[in-house]
Amino acid sequence: MSQQTERRGGAVWALVITSVAGFMAALDNLVVTTALPSIREDLGGALDDLEWTVSAYTLTFAVLLMFGAALGDRFGRRRLFLVGLTIFTGASAAAAMAPGIDSLIGARAVQGVGAAIMMPLTLTLLTTAVPAAKRGMAYGIWGAVNGLAVASGPLIGGSLTEHVSWHWIFWLNVPLGLALLPLARLRLRESYGTGAPLDITGTVFASGGLFGVVYALIRGNVDGWTSAPVLTGLIAGGLLLAGFVLHGIRGKNPMLPMRLFRSRAFAAINAASLLMFVGMFGSIFLLSQFLQGVLGYSPTEAGLRMLPWTGMPMIVAPIAGYLSDRIGGRPVVTAGLALQAVGLGWFALVVSPDVSYAAQLPALIISGIGMGLYFAPAAALVMSSVLPSEQGIASGANNALREVGGALGIAVLASVFSAQGGYESAERFVDGISPALWVGAAVVGVGAVAAAMLPRRRGVTGTPVAASAPAPVLDSVSH
Repeated sequence: MSQQTERRGGAVWALVITSVAGFMAALDNLVVTTALPSIREDLGGALDDLEWTVSAYTLTFAVLLMFGAALGDRFGRRRLFLVGLTIFTGASAAAAMAPGIDSLIGARAVQGVGAAIMMPLTLTLLTTAVPAAKRGMAYGIWGAVNGLAVASGPLIGGSLTEHVSWHWIFWLNVPLGLALLPLARLRLRESYGTGAPLDITGTVFASGGLFGVVYALIRGNVDGWTSAPVLTGLIAGGLLLAGFVLHGIRGKNPMLPMRLFRSRAFAAINAASLLMFVGMFGSIFLLSQFLQGVLGYSPTEAGLRMLPWTGMPMIVAPIAGYLSDRIGGRPVVTAGLALQAVGLGWFALVVSPDVSYAAQLPALIISGIGMGLYFAPAAALVMSSVLPSEQGIASGANNALREVGGALGIAVLASVFSAQGGYESAERFVDGISPALWVGAAVVGVGAVAAAMLPRRRGVTGTPVAASAPAPVLDSVSH
């Protein structure tokens, strides 16, 4: 076998392994939402307990992502990928067998730990295995699979809950994880980052700060925004995050060097990613409930009717990866965010207690195209905006910001919903969801503006991200 053929085979295996692993981690963000009524009936617990079955995963995932990436850079990305995959698979089995609501929440938190180690390493392992000229298409496929997982979580969770049982939303991960472990060990090449010492101080600042802020955002509607726990979370979390920023400026070998944000490319694509997930997560969370609670669809029926949105990334994202290779990532990402904003605004205009599916369909299609255009070029832009040795840091930071954006989106749009409407009747639900969707559209629209601030395709990347080395060329994956 020639070296070129062997490398091509290695790239294909890396794409398959990292895409499936990314799918598992991304799926578990929203897969549980449509199963909550069945879980409550089976395991009991108050509504607040059920909310934690979603937020326990999101919190641990968000606050440990950068630390997971740093561990991979330090001790070997393949080695830590296997560790994260093992933790995630074992925790999935524990969640499926949970005898009570507290043990389910605990298993979900451990799932988040495994995903936080595994998820950021999927992109760095894929980048290492795929030749630079082919990365756009590889990122496109990887992005399509991850985008589909995020958006189709309610469909998969609802279908399994309705036709089998809620336990299978977690059992699904176990055979996939067991199949991936030997493949990853045999087919992925080991790679390392900078080899710098682990930044324990930065990890404490980032984890504590993000936990405090996200906890407060999730609990704000339940405990009240002026309650002691919520105010403590916001103030203490904000102070810890400020300490994290100062540490990133002044510290030696910080987990996230703040000099990276002097690169306009890195700062702009991360701002756009955060805002995209704020609008997208919050909107999917509310729209899946609208389709079931107001229009009367079953969980499976609601998921099927969202397929023009949730399934579109499978078609569009590979095309978006190709386009980013040809014309650069900036116009593709900007167009994707703008279309997502238009789609959410369309939903806000037509939503009513008796809206027809035909009236919703244009919004679903536009949103799906926008999501697909965003995912693949965004991954390429993140990875090409930093030096190769810092791609693990960049991947962890981008994924953490996206997860924080998702938690923030659910909290903010749910707050708007509860301030203007409620669950008492179909009319009250519509009174709440319409302004919430407008907020989601506006946030994603601001994300489109941030993406438009990216440097042009060639020759400009902003301030160099390393003092002793030239800045990488934006969209270098096209060369």
